[in-house]
Amino acid sequence: MAESRRQLLSIGVFFVIIVVAILLYAAQVITDWTLIFPIIFVLAGCWALILAAMRSQSPQKYERGAFSTMGLGLLMLALGGAWYLFAYNALYSLALILAVLGALAIAAALRRK
Repeated sequence: MAESRRQLLSIGVFFVIIVVAILLYAAQVITDWTLIFPIIFVLAGCWALILAAMRSQSPQKYERGAFSTMGLGLLMLALGGAWYLFAYNALYSLALILAVLGALAIAAALRRK
């Protein structure tokens, strides 16, 4: 897939992510409007993981690797999830961040070139 098409796809997905977060608030699944932002982070992290899978199928020479895109997606998931959990219990958010950092460290150590 050409890079310009992938960028256009990402822009479209980002707008859909914002719409989903707003609809979750409108349906009162999210009770506080400030929790829209962590939901956007989590969903954008999921999209980054999908992008990483797409990049692993057809890597480009001078493009960011699939592993770094996956790491970015996992960090976005962790930060958004921790931000969301912080509204309920700060200890859960700390545990989530530490678990994702541990998983990233293990994945980086086991990664083959």
